[in-house]
Amino acid sequence: MKRRLAVITAWAMFSGLVLSGCGLLNEIAESPSPSRPDRAVPEGWDKCTVAEGAECSTFEVPLDWEDPGGAKIELALARVPASNEDLRIGSLLVNPGGPGGSGKSFLGHAMSVISPEVAERYDIVGFDPRGVGESTPVTCYTQAAELDEHYAADWPRTPEGYEASLSIVEPFAKACEENSGPVLAYVDTVSSAKDMEAMREWLGDDKLNLLGYSYGTFLGATYADLYPERVGRFVLDGALDPSVSADVHEVEQAAGFEAALGAYLDDCLGQIECPFAGTKEEAKAELHQFLTDVAAKPLKLGSGKGRTLTLPLAMNGIIVAMYDEATWSAESMALSQALRDGNGTWLMVLSDAYLEREMGEYTSNMMEAFVAINCLDDRAPADLASAQAHAAALAEASPTLGEFWAYGEKQCEVWPYPQTGKPHVISAPGADPILVIGTTGDPATPYHGAVALAEQLESGVLLTYEGNGHTAYGRSNECVQEAVDAYLLGGKAPRDGLTC
Repeated sequence: MKRRLAVITAWAMFSGLVLSGCGLLNEIAESPSPSRPDRAVPEGWDKCTVAEGAECSTFEVPLDWEDPGGAKIELALARVPASNEDLRIGSLLVNPGGPGGSGKSFLGHAMSVISPEVAERYDIVGFDPRGVGESTPVTCYTQAAELDEHYAADWPRTPEGYEASLSIVEPFAKACEENSGPVLAYVDTVSSAKDMEAMREWLGDDKLNLLGYSYGTFLGATYADLYPERVGRFVLDGALDPSVSADVHEVEQAAGFEAALGAYLDDCLGQIECPFAGTKEEAKAELHQFLTDVAAKPLKLGSGKGRTLTLPLAMNGIIVAMYDEATWSAESMALSQALRDGNGTWLMVLSDAYLEREMGEYTSNMMEAFVAINCLDDRAPADLASAQAHAAALAEASPTLGEFWAYGEKQCEVWPYPQTGKPHVISAPGADPILVIGTTGDPATPYHGAVALAEQLESGVLLTYEGNGHTAYGRSNECVQEAVDAYLLGGKAPRDGLTC
């Protein structure tokens, strides 16, 4: 199955690469959460362990917002209350991206990147959108072995091999329909934005405040378009351009990952532990040949038994490290083992982090929800002529990686429910100032998406981080941190066009 390149957005970077049992890589360091005074849990919330001092709850929303009196689904959320009740501003919802990322699971990490001054004055709320995590979920394959087989499956990335993808994507779509139930038809972003409005009312806030990363910027922009008068303090970090179609966005991301790969190689070449030698172009050619070889003959793992590293899994292991330069050393170790020893173990470890697979089990349904949400929101044309043109565009945008993302359009073509959304300009007239952040070297949500969204939004304010990696707040520099904090705490957006 081929996924859109945005599948792991802020969530991949924030979840960290915890390689338990391998002893090969260090987890990305996280600072501790601010200490919280012990207090009684208000009605409707129960203490839980997703973060220090956290409380969890659920509430119901309509399955179909066109039929509000009909069937209901459940949404799961967690919060860490403001540490200073007297100075409390309200709730700050956080969405880690995806689509399909669990905001509830993300809450613990969010508390380590959100400044203590902000956590002092906001209830930080992580929620699982419909179809995701502990909310009424999308469920496709129910056994880890089925998911292992599915994510490892590949087919010839050629016009002749295009039809072969049906043997992979059709059973997956059928399983999603059989195991998810009615929710599968209603996990589109517009419905989730309407859920957020119900959440705002349920939380008791006059306006909705949001910290949305990556896909979370599209969710936030969609909410702003529907309810501009309810927009409070919105931070949209790693922004997507809502006016761009799925196939165009894929090509833009391919170019973004090619540039990120180039930045990695610039840093890598000349270092002792770098798996490549020679020029950057020679390194790219070597990597391209390696992927071609893996497509023909998957790599064995160190144990020599069980799973093998196929092309899709090798691609996962390569691109996940492009989200944050802190993981470049892990990428070098993994590629050194694969290129020099023919051993795919460490790349498989990185791929498992990408897929949220630990100890032989999948810890979330993110990948399944990702497909379900995207196939409803927008989909690329799946006829052969369009697929061929798209494959050529991907290869041109990313000569190293692009061809290995081609010919995946049939997943949405065979989806059991029709597309409900379409690309469009979002202006949110009348909304309070909305802060849009773009990172110049962002591979997953290229910088020009932030520029475009800030221009489209009537009240959009652009903040630029000059650097590599995906998203900025919580992982970049003091300039970004201070600008976002000042906006969240005082409501005054930074100067439009500020560069950090």
